[in-house]
Amino acid sequence: MKILHIDSSILGDNSASRALSAETIAHLRKAHPQAEVTYHDLAANPIPLLSADHVAARFGGEVTDETIQADLARGNAHVDELFAADVIVIGVPMYNFTIPAQLKDWIDRIVVAGKTFSYGEHGPVGLIPAGKKLVLISTRGGNYTPGNPAAVMDHQEPYMSAVLGFLGLRDLTWVRAEGLSRGPEAREAAMKAARAEIAALSI
Repeated sequence: MKILHIDSSILGDNSASRALSAETIAHLRKAHPQAEVTYHDLAANPIPLLSADHVAARFGGEVTDETIQADLARGNAHVDELFAADVIVIGVPMYNFTIPAQLKDWIDRIVVAGKTFSYGEHGPVGLIPAGKKLVLISTRGGNYTPGNPAAVMDHQEPYMSAVLGFLGLRDLTWVRAEGLSRGPEAREAAMKAARAEIAALSI
């Protein structure tokens, strides 16, 4: 089994999503001792923003800048890792009702026309092979699940589900810890519930 592990929180050791994604990987390693894990810390090693040169290169433009060449190779590697992985674990904290900029930069490198999606006769077609399982660790300070007044402001989970589904990745399991800013007791209860979900994962 090959596992791709992505962290995007900027909070280091204080990050709930990092703690929970690490527990998820530990759980998977216990079940699959021979698993190979590829890890990216997008906060410690951020991906540069897309530029006009990146876009031009995607459409066949000549690339002479060595920095852009190296960055394009790095982007291609992210796509290759996605195709190679059997399981993908992503820490997805909510920042200002959506995902961290660092995670969006990774998304921008894996959503590539002709590689991870194409447009067919009946619309877009995801090109990433079926069968991959994703575990998405969602952490939020407030409560945004349906039924809560703030649910309309959730542009984190719906966005990730939509963009990954666009690429053909639809076997998603969300592990959620929310209400983390509502005090120590609420935080501990949310983390405990999330850890129980992780312990019950069967992959």
